[in-house]
Amino acid sequence: MYKIDNETVRRIIDTADIVEVVSDFVSLKRRGANYIGLCPFHNERTPSFSVSKSKGICKCFSCGKGGSPVNFIMLHEQMSYQEALRYLAKKYNIEIKEHEMSDKERLEESERESLFAVNEFALLHFCNNLKETKQGHDIGLAYFRERGINDAMIEKFRLGYALDNRDEFLQSARSKGYKDENLITTGLIGKTDRGDLYDRFRGRVIYPVFKVSGKVVAFGGRTLRTDKVGGKYVNSPESIIYSKSNELYGLYQAKPAIVKNDKCILVEGYMDVISMFQKGIENVVASSGTSLTDGQVRLIHRFTSNITVIYDSDAAGIKASLRGIDMLLAEGLDVKVLSLPDGEDPDSFAQSHTSTEVEEYIKNHEVDFIKFKTDILLKGTENDPIQRAKVISDIVVSISVIPDPIKRDIYIKECSIRLNVDDRVLGNEVLKCIEKLRTEDYKKMLVERAKVKAAESEIITEKAQSTKSLETPETTAESKENESTPTSYQVEAQIPAIETPSVNLEPYERQVIRYVLKYGMVPIESPVEDANDTDPDASVYRTIDFINDELSVDGITFTNQKYGMLFAMALAVSTGFYDDLKQFEQKALDQRALMWQDGEAEIARTAATSEEIEKRRKKLNEKCDAHYAKAVSDFEANYIERTLSSSPDDLARNLTLELTSDKYVLSKIHTRFSQLEDDKDNLYRLLPRAINELRNAILHDKILKLSEKINNIYRQNPENIDSISELMKELMNMKQLESRFAKIIGERVVMPSTRRRR
Repeated sequence: MYKIDNETVRRIIDTADIVEVVSDFVSLKRRGANYIGLCPFHNERTPSFSVSKSKGICKCFSCGKGGSPVNFIMLHEQMSYQEALRYLAKKYNIEIKEHEMSDKERLEESERESLFAVNEFALLHFCNNLKETKQGHDIGLAYFRERGINDAMIEKFRLGYALDNRDEFLQSARSKGYKDENLITTGLIGKTDRGDLYDRFRGRVIYPVFKVSGKVVAFGGRTLRTDKVGGKYVNSPESIIYSKSNELYGLYQAKPAIVKNDKCILVEGYMDVISMFQKGIENVVASSGTSLTDGQVRLIHRFTSNITVIYDSDAAGIKASLRGIDMLLAEGLDVKVLSLPDGEDPDSFAQSHTSTEVEEYIKNHEVDFIKFKTDILLKGTENDPIQRAKVISDIVVSISVIPDPIKRDIYIKECSIRLNVDDRVLGNEVLKCIEKLRTEDYKKMLVERAKVKAAESEIITEKAQSTKSLETPETTAESKENESTPTSYQVEAQIPAIETPSVNLEPYERQVIRYVLKYGMVPIESPVEDANDTDPDASVYRTIDFINDELSVDGITFTNQKYGMLFAMALAVSTGFYDDLKQFEQKALDQRALMWQDGEAEIARTAATSEEIEKRRKKLNEKCDAHYAKAVSDFEANYIERTLSSSPDDLARNLTLELTSDKYVLSKIHTRFSQLEDDKDNLYRLLPRAINELRNAILHDKILKLSEKINNIYRQNPENIDSISELMKELMNMKQLESRFAKIIGERVVMPSTRRRR
């Protein structure tokens, strides 16, 4: 097996546009410099999912999930790191270069990737059977022709056929090296009580089920036999890649039309979707014959807030399906319902009418859910007050799940008229239902939150332990080399590193690592003129260089192992910065040249005099220079954050996202300077302060421990004056040092003029 090489990984990360990637799964709207949409990772009714194009990351400020394009695809599509990279490479037509995987890498390959590979093979196999085999042509293709399905739809939905042989697919899959256990897990192969294996879908037309990304996760097979041997439909079982409650048939094909029309049409079966699609109604999906689930409802809401549910004329079936409407309402969707003429379903109706007739019927006959539900449920209750009361209670429940209070009030008034019930009575009943639902939801939320917290704690603990020995010999050597270069504003005494993690240091360590992640490769500009500025060989002194130097001088290491891991990774990432910067600068220069050419052409077309030409050229040059400078500046600022947010290490990706989030709340220790937090021009002031506050926190921690030690000695042996005196002297020295730190931190600190060569 092969693994994507580092050069290709870098190309993928640099090319992937976070807005384009997320837009494949979430309907986004512009808000200022960013984009917002409904979070695809949890149930919400108001958008809290933010996408930053400039930073190349996304983040939900409710559930906390998000990240780089790679991390987003991993989370959303439940892919491994390598799978997500391949997905993005395919999206952007990037040629993948690979190298032979080691035994360790091979063992780490995801089971999920193997299951997707099996399904992809099965998809091609079934499609080939339909088109290239006599049995597939005479039986499978003939069936679709009889149902009125054309070649374009067969190709669009990748319809296929499984040959009516006991193990034809099994033998074919084995010949390509696919494992029996993966074939069984995906449900493509069945196993008898005696242990014999057989083709599970044999003798059936095949309907593949795709995720929103286009990956095939399951299959539905319909028998064409008339002897009633076996069920009419056979569907793939649930697995780690397929959960039927979170998939909708046809959504992959329908999502562009859903977004374009800002509306989704919901039907029941495979053929309903295909026939409607063939008639030009492309914003249609199906629940695949199962009851609508919360996961499916959330999936729809990610693309639109408007839905029309189409029912056939079976009244009993409609009543059984009305629960789905309440789920749609609870999600905050605007719901309309359409009932077809007697004897019709979406498939037959679409096949027997023109595209225009289908569109017009939907437009003219879809009605509000209240009217539909009352008409359906009130039939036959005219002379039965008890049944009528039950219907009213049922409708009250539907109104109570609507999250928008204005909509609820409108529906209460409408129902009051339709049901001939006082609106105050209805309003009181709705309020009772709301209170009951809130209590139930709150209990569920507490249970889910406890589960998530427990899982996250377990993962972080395990990961932190595994990163305990990240310090490399090179890092240690560099620390020793820098030990003799204290800077002018440091306190003379060196502070010993804390040996065990301390919660007192966490906010200070967190602030330092945030500067590394957010501004690691940003040049530090000092307001004091540097004598070395005239030296052509002098190199830029960057944030990560400064922080590394300052921590090394005092031998300070992060007591929080997660932060220590990120710092070590950031140092490693920074070694490749200058090569990447050169490549980016060349691209930025090319873009500047194109901008200049376009501007020159515009000036030549529209300028009237030579004087005007000269003025506009000067402005154009300034504009091009500013665009180039900003592009390079953004590249420097985002380099470490963007690289680590696309790291194959799960903890590194998630922690980077958490620490660099724009809505991250600063600790009170930085309140005075919080207005400068995102101002790169003030790093010369913010960085020394952050380092000195960490030093001071370490010193304070030592003072607390020493004080506790003195008290313990005194309690155990008050007459041990010599030991107590020595410790008291040490304590006084530390407190004097702490007092000097207080003055330094309270004053403006000037960045030293030290320069560091590349």
